[in-house]
Amino acid sequence: MKSKLLSLGLAALLSTPVFAQQHSEQNHSKYEWPKDSLVKKKLDQWQDIKFGLLMHWGTYSQWGVVESWSLCPEDEGWTVRRGPHAGNWYEYKKAYENLQTTFNPTRFNPERWAEAAKAAGMKYMIFTTKHHDGFCMFDSKQTDYKITSSKSPFSSNPRSNVTKEILGAFRNQGFMVGTYFSKPDWNVDSYWWPYFPPKDRNVSYDPKKYPDLWKKYQDFTYNQIQELMTDYGKVDILWLDGGWVRPASTIDSTVSWQRTIPYSQDIDMARIAGMGRQKQPGLLVVDRTVAGEFENYATPEQQIPDHYMPIPWESCLTMGASWSYIPKENFKPARQLVQMLVDIVAKNGNMLLNIAPGPDGEWHEEAYTRLKEIGAWMQVNGESIYGTKPLAPYRQDQWAFTTNGKTSYASYLPTEKETVLPATVTLPIAPAQSKAKLTILGTKQTLKWKKAGNGMEVSIPEKLRQQLAGQPVWVFKMG
Repeated sequence: MKSKLLSLGLAALLSTPVFAQQHSEQNHSKYEWPKDSLVKKKLDQWQDIKFGLLMHWGTYSQWGVVESWSLCPEDEGWTVRRGPHAGNWYEYKKAYENLQTTFNPTRFNPERWAEAAKAAGMKYMIFTTKHHDGFCMFDSKQTDYKITSSKSPFSSNPRSNVTKEILGAFRNQGFMVGTYFSKPDWNVDSYWWPYFPPKDRNVSYDPKKYPDLWKKYQDFTYNQIQELMTDYGKVDILWLDGGWVRPASTIDSTVSWQRTIPYSQDIDMARIAGMGRQKQPGLLVVDRTVAGEFENYATPEQQIPDHYMPIPWESCLTMGASWSYIPKENFKPARQLVQMLVDIVAKNGNMLLNIAPGPDGEWHEEAYTRLKEIGAWMQVNGESIYGTKPLAPYRQDQWAFTTNGKTSYASYLPTEKETVLPATVTLPIAPAQSKAKLTILGTKQTLKWKKAGNGMEVSIPEKLRQQLAGQPVWVFKMG
């Protein structure tokens, strides 16, 4: 993931900078529905719960820099190095990796996160067990570059295996849980082989020329994922990042960023997924941007598609400006976050919202405030979100539509200047029955309505308008 503040439009695809195109520019026509009945069942369950939490956390939080990417020797805006070692990549990498010796998140309290996320209405959680820098937030036996190493001061803490603690805390709150795992690892010699200094994010040698070295990397990756699938309790989702690590046969030349991949980097996903599902039956595998049987759902990043998509998908978005911790965050208002969720669900997606813990092991307090505000809306209006399917016309003007099969919901997304509902609104859809009951969630009063073309005109009493003032979204219930 990359750190950058993007302006998120609700009705259109974002104008996405090149760096973010990696996970936005994709041909979804190649989606393959899973054949395994347990995977299908879990995918259905995942599609019903709609709202999840993503957390990017690692040693990089101490510098307040973009996660991993300052190590990448590419001349891009998000890889800019800063600080006393910025002028020399080798010195910078050494200083970066030395952050392991000072990472000591003594305020770590995953129960507080899980309780806040649950109160907000979130129902699944993905945690970054390892980002591209290779630092393991779990007790891997394959490397000493990990939070549980004696080199890390937090290793003496009884909760030092933070992945285990986080997954457990969220499972205890009834969440589906997932492990984010980076396919590239910039810390190991079998990926960035020191004989050839890295030029970019890719493997620093041609795996075809050095098959033994690449086999070593394949095994290293397999073994780490096997640890996560074996030693950490029930895992529902294996969420793989670093889409440039892929077989040459899957490179889509119509996608600009994929044309820059120099080598086939096949880590044998069939072997990994087979092992994962043996250990975790029904495991959802999300091999991001690699369309086919190992991408059980698509993951547009920092954007919301401008239309309904019939495949399973999830917008992964930041609550603030950055994927990783920065000292002064610019959190989106709760109103915007609720409207994003409503917009996504009406188009058949889930929303995965990222919050980044800091070097002390805590979130910004403002993140808790946002979750509380979202939760207040979800408590009243959650029935229009959970377990629903999109209803045509899905999104039209300020309206978003969902249904649970028996009841239909029309959500009105106000503009920034609208604090109260208009006295009269026209819905572009109407119930089949002329005597259908119409209410607004959070109230019991039945509203008067009449047919207006293919839709319906609804009168809203002044008292009700004032009672509901200031809501991020108003939901009309028809049934």
